[in-house]
Amino acid sequence: MLVRIVKMTFEPTKIEEFLANFEVVKEKIRNFDGCNFLELYRDQNATNIFFTYSYWDSETELNLYRHSDLFKGVWANTKPLFSAKPEAWSVDKVASLK
Repeated sequence: MLVRIVKMTFEPTKIEEFLANFEVVKEKIRNFDGCNFLELYRDQNATNIFFTYSYWDSETELNLYRHSDLFKGVWANTKPLFSAKPEAWSVDKVASLK
């Protein structure tokens, strides 16, 4: 399993547009083959910073998503809203406690 974390910083005036678009596409992203989990987080202090946190079966499935028409559409709508370059990490879960 691969965990993907993406940090996105938006222009403050574009946050509502981002959230509206995320509401439309979140189920499609979560239901993409190979995606098992998707969450969106918002920084408590810098409220224009968001993170997506997703689980993927493997890097192959993540890359299939990243090259899909779905991703191209999501990215085309999201990219113009940024105020800083997004950052992304693919990580392995080392420990999980509940």
